[in-house]
Amino acid sequence: MPCLNLSTNVSLDGVDTSSILSEATSTVAKLIGKPEAYVMIVLKGSIPIAFGGTEQPAAYGELVSIGGLGPDVNKKLSAAIASILETKLSVPEVTILPQVLRCQGFQLWMEWIYFLNSMLLLG
Repeated sequence: MPCLNLSTNVSLDGVDTSSILSEATSTVAKLIGKPEAYVMIVLKGSIPIAFGGTEQPAAYGELVSIGGLGPDVNKKLSAAIASILETKLSVPEVTILPQVLRCQGFQLWMEWIYFLNSMLLLG
């Protein structure tokens, strides 16, 4: 399941977050070739972020996916998500830092198993 985590220092009060989530979902699904039903978008606002030493509107995005990613797709994803954030939240494209993480399925399971084992040891 591809998951796009978006954090911004812009307040989401009064913002139509549903349209951002919907547009981001369809964009990610289309560009990486996954069904929309498997795409998750997490949008967090009012997060303290400084970019280039200032607190002007900025955003950080992190996409994790098993497959569907590569240099060309990553560029298209970064540009498309930046465009959504610039249009919907007035975050300048130059202050959006994207990170795309491609992982193998077993990596996610290994991290989940490690997490569960840690919780059992602490609990």
